[in-house]
Amino acid sequence: MSTLEQAYETQIKNIQTKTGKTLAELGQIVQASGLTKHGEIRAMLQRELGLGHGDANSLVHALANSDGQRAAQTQGASTDDVLSTIYAGPKAVLRPIHDQLMTAINEFGEFEIVPKKGYVSLRRKKQFAMLGPASKGRVEVGLNMKGVPPTDRLTAMPAGGMCNYKVNVSDSSEVDAELIDWIQQAYASAG
Repeated sequence: MSTLEQAYETQIKNIQTKTGKTLAELGQIVQASGLTKHGEIRAMLQRELGLGHGDANSLVHALANSDGQRAAQTQGASTDDVLSTIYAGPKAVLRPIHDQLMTAINEFGEFEIVPKKGYVSLRRKKQFAMLGPASKGRVEVGLNMKGVPPTDRLTAMPAGGMCNYKVNVSDSSEVDAELIDWIQQAYASAG
């Protein structure tokens, strides 16, 4: 079992401990809600069970067996296949920015790339970054780190979200030392 699979199983066990409910009971709560859209179910779990965004999101995926990594594995898709889908059509012009970011991040050391539906999650013991096209004109870099003052470029995100900060990148010249330093700080804090 990979480190990622172990982390996922641990997260689901911790959710059950936090809520005092089994996975089957949590599934019944979702079914009884009558909700069908991922975002609506996630918001309901956050509201009703006091879960954070990440836990609620993972729980929805676990109950629906729908996260991007499992979908990619089921379909036999590689990370490159997923990236080709994410950066298709008008977003294809952003793929070089993604590749440039990944070249720099690969210099840090070992980590896992977890393909999702519209982005990739980069993980060590926990997620340290997310990369994906936010629109046809920019790549969004989500970062998980603490104690870094926000700037005009490094935007603090609301508490309880998937990332603490985000940086929008619309040109390869913006993949500079400052951005790489922030990503490296996030990498180091993910341990």
